[in-house]
Amino acid sequence: MFTETPFIRRKRRNEKIAQGFFAVMTALMVIPLILIVTYVIVQGAPSLSWEFITTNPRLGGIRGGIWSAFVGTLYIVTISLCVSAPIGVLAAVYLNEYAKDNWFTRIVNLAVVNLAGVPSIVHGLFGLGAFVYFAGMGKSILAASLTLSIMTLPVIIASTKEALSSVPMPFREACWNVGATRWQTIRRIVLPNSISGILTGVILQVSRTAGETAPVMLTGVATFKAVDSTGLFLYNPFQDQCMALSMHLYYIATQASGAARSLPFAIATVLLCVVLIVNATAIIVRARLRSRKKW
Repeated sequence: MFTETPFIRRKRRNEKIAQGFFAVMTALMVIPLILIVTYVIVQGAPSLSWEFITTNPRLGGIRGGIWSAFVGTLYIVTISLCVSAPIGVLAAVYLNEYAKDNWFTRIVNLAVVNLAGVPSIVHGLFGLGAFVYFAGMGKSILAASLTLSIMTLPVIIASTKEALSSVPMPFREACWNVGATRWQTIRRIVLPNSISGILTGVILQVSRTAGETAPVMLTGVATFKAVDSTGLFLYNPFQDQCMALSMHLYYIATQASGAARSLPFAIATVLLCVVLIVNATAIIVRARLRSRKKW
């Protein structure tokens, strides 16, 4: 009874062309990533083993494993996250829920956006001047962690603001109409319904923190540091410098002589695995929390 008109056929043809175009763009993004990861894993496979992860480096890092660098990365990431996450979330709550729309708030928002675009080496120079010299911390894990906290703070603020803004305004108005205070509304309605976006933004910053080299190189990470044990308590965060996977990879790939060809690829594989595990955790947490949303 109904026949397809030339207009409908043209629309369907255009739809298939657009679908094919976007599929090609997706493949152009995914295929290079797969090739790079596969190449790194294949090249690093000869050096990869459980012993490689759980033993300390020797002979300036060209022999042994990466345990002290792995633990140093955990120290830096954990401390920086413990500093930047609470400050970033609370700042975003104030800017989104309390601050009035005036010239001062607009300047603060502009400063947050601009700070997110500052190169990491500039953050490293700031950390060197502010924490290492001015605050008297010296080159230490704490100075490196605080530098990374400053670097990740703008992104956490921006992602948290976006998550808070996604909560419908009628939710807030309903609470206010029954006599709830602004803080009660934020604590019981806004934050629980935006927690998935907040946690996603915070966790994904761990990936960036783990891979940064320039800021930690200037503020608290050593190319090689001999340690006596293989436990988790290898460093004093307030006094010691530490090794980190990103810096260790840079040193082995560009400065060290006599290292096995597969060693830098093996270090890169471990760093990639850490980042992928963190990102997968963020995706799982986001999916579980989004399923609990009330709208």
